[in-house]
Amino acid sequence: MNYPELALIAFILSVVFSIGGVGSAIAIVPTMTWLGVPLMTAKPTGLFINTLSMLSATLKNLKHGKLDHRFGLPILLVATAMAPVGAYAGKIIPKVYVLWVFIAFLLYSGTMMIFFRPKRRPKEGNHIVEGSIIGGIAGFLGGLLGVGGGGIISPALIMLGYEPKKVAATTALVVFFSSLSGFLTYWGMGTLDWRLLLWVSVPAIAGGWLGTHLMHFKMSSGQVKKVIGIIMYIMAIKIFLVVMG
Repeated sequence: MNYPELALIAFILSVVFSIGGVGSAIAIVPTMTWLGVPLMTAKPTGLFINTLSMLSATLKNLKHGKLDHRFGLPILLVATAMAPVGAYAGKIIPKVYVLWVFIAFLLYSGTMMIFFRPKRRPKEGNHIVEGSIIGGIAGFLGGLLGVGGGGIISPALIMLGYEPKKVAATTALVVFFSSLSGFLTYWGMGTLDWRLLLWVSVPAIAGGWLGTHLMHFKMSSGQVKKVIGIIMYIMAIKIFLVVMG
């Protein structure tokens, strides 16, 4: 296992994906598996990276008063509860089926990044019902795939017409707790590689900080999201070829 190579890749992917406002675990996990890291080791590493990066974002959102606790609480509670279920399911479900789910997840997230345009919300709706359904799906898939679930939560809420800034703050909070819950579950199952965790997480966090800085001061996040969508499609094709090959 080439730890310096993995560290460099984690840094680059974190820069790119944080510019688009997406957690880098969605890219880091499949990339690590292509480079020989076992999937059950790559997933908790991705969740750990998400936990630290989303903690920073959540603290910033709290400082600036951007969090709506009543809006985000149903999503948070259900997602946090379902993340360990997804993690345990990943231990039982054969790897090939997990990879098929990963392909579908990447295609969904990539499509949302490239083609979807936010719409106005016609009515308030039921926060509890909507949040519980979205949180349950996101938490389970986040734990199963090691990606935290932000790629499900954010597009789903925006598709329902919620205000994008509120969605971003809520997603960061939920992904922090669901990623932490999933990570602790994998830790309990004994699948962690602490050396890999140290090598990858530090540059990933640094890359996330740099990407966020570039997003705010140098680049258009809209354009970068399209690039990220294309990257997700490429990753889906790569995983598909691995599964079929």
